[in-house]
Amino acid sequence: MNLLGAIESFIKVVEAGSIVGAAKQLGVSAAAVSQTITRLETHLNTRLLQRTTRSMALTENGTLYYEKVRRIAHDLETAQSALSSTQAQLQGRLCIASTSAFGRHVLASVIAGFAEKHPQVMLELSTTDRKINHIQDGIDLSLRIKPQLEDAIVARQVASVPFIVCAAPAYLQRAGRPQIPEDLQTHACLAFRYPLDGRFLRWGFVRDGQRFDAPINATAISDDIDALAQMAIHGAGITRLAEFVAAPYIESGQLVALFEQRDASTYAHAEPLDIYACVQDREAMTPKARAFIDYLIERLQTRWPGYNV
Repeated sequence: MNLLGAIESFIKVVEAGSIVGAAKQLGVSAAAVSQTITRLETHLNTRLLQRTTRSMALTENGTLYYEKVRRIAHDLETAQSALSSTQAQLQGRLCIASTSAFGRHVLASVIAGFAEKHPQVMLELSTTDRKINHIQDGIDLSLRIKPQLEDAIVARQVASVPFIVCAAPAYLQRAGRPQIPEDLQTHACLAFRYPLDGRFLRWGFVRDGQRFDAPINATAISDDIDALAQMAIHGAGITRLAEFVAAPYIESGQLVALFEQRDASTYAHAEPLDIYACVQDREAMTPKARAFIDYLIERLQTRWPGYNV
C-alpha cells in the first residue's frame, strides 16, 4: 500500500466532508477513494470513519489520527517546492501520450512552446487511441478523455473542450437543418466508434441544466475523427467534432455549426469533452510533469476560457 497516498486521501475525505468530494479533488473515482480508506484502516487496525449511505463522520480514533497527519500533505508539498526551486532548469526526458486527434491538433503546438521554454527537456509525444500502460510503455504523462480514466492512475482535469455539431452547407440545403437535437434521428449522422472497445461515443447535450443523449441515425461510422470531418465536408451528413477539429472548417465555411442559441426554451448545447492529465501515481508527479501540466493548463485556458481548473 502507498501509505502517503492513503493518508492524503484520508485528509481529503475529512476536509471535503465526503468521499465523493475527495474523489473530485483527487481526480479519481469515489470507489477508489473508499478502497484506499479501507486499506488504511486495515493497516492501522482501527476504524477511522463511520460511514453510512447518507453520512460520514470521524470516529474517536479517526479524529486523533487526523490531528496527527493533517500537516503531512502540506509539508510534503512544501518540501517538493523547495527542492524544485533549487534546480536551475528542468532537464531530462519527458514522454507524453495522447489521443491521436488531441495530440495532432492541440498538444503538438503546446509541446513546441514548452520546449522553447525548457530547452534541456527532451520531449517525446506518442499519439495513439489504443490503451496505454505508463510503466510498460515508458510514459511519464498521458492526456486522456473520461472513458480512458482508470482507478489506479492519478488524473487532473486540464480542459473542457466544446463539441460542435456541424454539417456541410450542401447537406443542409439538401436535407434541411435540424432545429433541436431530437431532430437528429431523422438525419444522416456520422458517428465515432471508440477504438478501445468498439462502442459509439454518445452525443450528449445539456438543456436547462439537464443532460441527455440525443438519438441519432448513424449512416456512416469511423474510429478516426479527421475522417469524419472529411465525410461531413463532402456532404455525407451531420457529425460531432471537438472544437479543435471543427473550428478551421467552420471559419472557412466548409462546415456550419448547428444548434446555436435561438429560443431559450428549446436551446441545448453539446456536452463538452473533458481532458485529463494523468500520471501513474503521486510519485510520478515529477517537477517536469508538474511544470508541463501547469503550462498546458495556461495555454488551454487561453483557448477555452469557459472552464476554470
